[in-house]
Amino acid sequence: MTRKMFCRVGIPTLVDPCTWFHVTCDPAHNRVTRLDLGNAKLSGKLVPELGKLESLQYLELYMNNLTGPIPAELGQLKSLVSLDLYHNDLTGSIPSSFSNLSNLKFLRLNGNRLTGRIPRELTKLGNLKIFFVNNSRLEGPELMGFVRYDVGGCK
Repeated sequence: MTRKMFCRVGIPTLVDPCTWFHVTCDPAHNRVTRLDLGNAKLSGKLVPELGKLESLQYLELYMNNLTGPIPAELGQLKSLVSLDLYHNDLTGSIPSSFSNLSNLKFLRLNGNRLTGRIPRELTKLGNLKIFFVNNSRLEGPELMGFVRYDVGGCK
């Protein structure tokens, strides 16, 4: 997502996300690299369009009131290092498309209402640390020993 995409409406300072609080951009290419809206009192659903932020490294949407499923399109964020969605009200399963996130080190999903099996494909991500506490409806002990789990809470 570049400034050019946002400036089409003719008001660059209002629509350029690189001018917004809690958004960090790569100054050389003017692409969003960090979205830090943790504890921002957000509500609603995660939109699939987040998957178009090609340069995004940090998506921090923890401790909000987000509902609904996690979009599979987030698996297109190949630069992503940290995905913090903990303490929301997210439902559904963890997308298997997360196995495409080869740079992912931190996946914090604790404190949601996720269900189903933890995707076995996540074993491909060697540096991944997963936080799943307070998601009692998740299954997937077959990943034990492949992916490091943290049973402590995130603060």
